[in-house]
Amino acid sequence: MTKDPDRRRLTIDLVFYTGCLVFAVVNTAVAEFYGYRVWANFAVAGYGLAVVHTSWLAIAARHGARPSGVLGSRWIGIGAIGLFAMILPLGMLVIRRLTGVDWLITPNSWAAQPEVWVIERSAKLLLENGTPYVDVTALGRAAEVNDYTPYGPVMTVFGLPRALLGGGPVADALTDARWMFALAAVACVLLTLRLLKWPKIPVSAAQLALACPLTALTWAVAGPDLAIAGLLVLSFALATSGRALVSGLVLALVISAKLIVAPAAVVLGVLLLTRRGPRALGGFAAALVVTTLVLHVPVYLVDPKAFVEHVFRFPLGLGVLKSPAASPLPGHLIASLGPVGTAFSFALLGIAAVAVLVWLVRRPPATGSDALLRMAVGLGALILLTPATRYGYLVYPLILLGARLVFAAGESSETAVPEKGTAPPAQQSATSS
Repeated sequence: MTKDPDRRRLTIDLVFYTGCLVFAVVNTAVAEFYGYRVWANFAVAGYGLAVVHTSWLAIAARHGARPSGVLGSRWIGIGAIGLFAMILPLGMLVIRRLTGVDWLITPNSWAAQPEVWVIERSAKLLLENGTPYVDVTALGRAAEVNDYTPYGPVMTVFGLPRALLGGGPVADALTDARWMFALAAVACVLLTLRLLKWPKIPVSAAQLALACPLTALTWAVAGPDLAIAGLLVLSFALATSGRALVSGLVLALVISAKLIVAPAAVVLGVLLLTRRGPRALGGFAAALVVTTLVLHVPVYLVDPKAFVEHVFRFPLGLGVLKSPAASPLPGHLIASLGPVGTAFSFALLGIAAVAVLVWLVRRPPATGSDALLRMAVGLGALILLTPATRYGYLVYPLILLGARLVFAAGESSETAVPEKGTAPPAQQSATSS
């Protein structure tokens, strides 16, 4: 006998939220960083409410009942997570940061992760010196990891409000770079949904892209990866809707903020060639190249050595100091075996890149959801196999997979022809959304 699809979905929801709850509970006790522990204590409430609500829905479904109204919606769990695991911990940590202890070498006191401070400082340096990068060999002291700005010039934009308007407690709280990351991410989501003609968002998409602990934690303690992922998804939506030039421009902004997403240029190029032809590909490539040059060349000319050291050598582990990104993912574990392990890790990375390229050539993506799947797989392989990497970067493939479900929902709604007598989606049960 086929299992009720509502019960199956609720079972999956319950497993997902329970796993998230366990992650949060563990972090309340073992997290090294103060911000992580604050997030975890709030998140326990959010994920706990999601578990309780989903359990209630599952019990009702087991007895053949379907709770009506708002409380019968699977979105209640997502809302609880959004409030308790994202909005509230971010607000508290922004206020806690006013104590001014972030730059100390004491992770158990940080109310924001170092990337927040570094990006805010980079904006100040850009305004003062014309470049966000300092020469780490001319500091008059031993260089520290946090002297580096391992991002492209565009990332400094998120720190400009603090650099221009900060100074007092209220101003500092309102211009915390995390607000800028959050606003950018939300704006990108809304623009993407508008380009996709407001498709019905699957709950599973929200779970992957929003409710997952990697996203919620990043939102509260850091945030730049969410803004970059949002812009990346927006560039895919623009390409899918035929806006090749604007897609190239937005992707240039993304790559000029964080180089890790550069492979998206190949995926989007193939998508545009498949859907729109050589002319669209040419416009996309021109916009991408010209915008990238405009964004990088002026900063590069101010201090070429510092630019290369910060943007390329440090992230690759070739700088004056080595990148601290060393989560025990496969690439790092293999590379830790020595020079042979490092060579093998890069060889595996190359094989993965070739495999994704073959996939693109032999089965070029014809839809935005197809392209997002290839991007998620390729970026996931890059993160897993790179010798210097972090767990947190896995938020990119998770968000891309969540976005893929939204794109697929929009694509299916455009092509679906309702059968005679079929009820419209609005009349379906809230629990089946």
